[in-house]
Amino acid sequence: MGKEITSRTEDYSQWYNDLVKKADLAENSDVRGCMVIKPYGYSIWEKMQQALDKMFKDTGHVNAYFPLFVPKSMFEAEEKNAEGFAKECAIVTHYRLKTDPEKKGKLIVDPAAKLEEELVVRPTSEAIIWSTYKRWVQSYRDLPLLINQWANVVRWEMRTRLFLRTAEFLWQEGHTAHATKQEAIKETEQMLDVYAEFAETFMAMPVIKGIKSEGERFPGAVETYCIEAMMQDGKALQAGTSHFLGQNFADAFDVQFTNKEGKLEKVWGTSWGVSTRLIGALIMAHSDDDGLVIPPRLAPIHVVIVPIFRTEEELSKISETAERIASALRKQGYSVKFDNRDTHKPGFKFAEYELKGVPVRIAIGPRDLENGTVEVARRDTKEKQIMSIETVAASIPALLENIQNNIYQKALKFRESMMTPVDSFEDFKNVLDTKGGFVLAHWDGTPETEAAIKDATKATIRCIPLDAKPEAGVCVYSGKPSTKRVLFARAY
Repeated sequence: MGKEITSRTEDYSQWYNDLVKKADLAENSDVRGCMVIKPYGYSIWEKMQQALDKMFKDTGHVNAYFPLFVPKSMFEAEEKNAEGFAKECAIVTHYRLKTDPEKKGKLIVDPAAKLEEELVVRPTSEAIIWSTYKRWVQSYRDLPLLINQWANVVRWEMRTRLFLRTAEFLWQEGHTAHATKQEAIKETEQMLDVYAEFAETFMAMPVIKGIKSEGERFPGAVETYCIEAMMQDGKALQAGTSHFLGQNFADAFDVQFTNKEGKLEKVWGTSWGVSTRLIGALIMAHSDDDGLVIPPRLAPIHVVIVPIFRTEEELSKISETAERIASALRKQGYSVKFDNRDTHKPGFKFAEYELKGVPVRIAIGPRDLENGTVEVARRDTKEKQIMSIETVAASIPALLENIQNNIYQKALKFRESMMTPVDSFEDFKNVLDTKGGFVLAHWDGTPETEAAIKDATKATIRCIPLDAKPEAGVCVYSGKPSTKRVLFARAY
């Protein structure tokens, strides 16, 4: 199979684009900046949804759905949020088209159908949700509100890349309301932990939990917590955020409740989200020059069985054994594909499923049937082993678990190798230019220094790690005192 994938070392960006398209995950659409998520790519998103949705519900959250359109005045209510997203907003100004009298078959905007108030196509849903919460919250008995929404949002990006940055993308956004500050902060931290657990347990992608600097904070938040991951090209990727909103949106939308003492109080809020960008992270964290490497817990197909045959009679005999193995695996909850197409040769199929990152491949030929064995190949290490036909189905679960763990350990080892503490700005720049990865450096805590470092190096403060230990030092840029190292990197 001619995969024609650019090497990672030759051109990482092109390698990524090749994989997304050739592995049938997504393609550019006819709408500028938007993508078509193809069935194989969407099935990965469904796996992510299922896992996350269960984790949300296990922590007491429920799903709802809110409108795509937000009245402009409502969007403007929380000033920082509105300003932060203003340059990315798509606006609906009219509600009807009409036939152009001068050009048959062409449509033009009907000037008589101008909206009284323009509508923002949601870039995020805080405004529409908090305007709703004003109706839902009257008493302390109505709290907490623990709501999640699976939806699409639009952010009119100028430079787009499939999954990583598109004008429209799919995501989930949690929006919660609480009676106390402490409860809201606890919620914010809990959801950060959920994201970290998902990234590490399902995506096999190690992450660093931290707090964003003021300059990187979500517009309208008091504090933004995040998880940061390291991609194989040495760039960081923000893999999830959880925001403590304080009372900012309660103030903006006058969301009050009567407490147990009968006094009026403003509620405290949070919001948190991850998106289809996680598919991009999954690709870049694990894949190689032969295609995707998908951790088993998110794999659309766990095991593919490829028959090796010359005649219909051979295929018939192999099929009987293959279906027996497939049935035994499906009963254990695994997704199995038996590829008995006679239009493609085994070598083509091997390359195809390697490209698509299927964790385990079982090959069965006439000689295997005679020997009572099958060949089992794992995608992560390319290792092959011979297993008994009678015991292979029972052996696959442990093998898949081993693959999941191995992918994680490999990513963790790489991440650790890309953590570099520096004490001077020269070393700071040198590490970014020659090695990349996370740079642990002292920072004086000022937005001016943060902006100056970004201008000079294109590196941003990814987070102030939650587990950062106090350490007296001086800022690598300004020389002013600092009490801990923060995480810098160039990022997606």
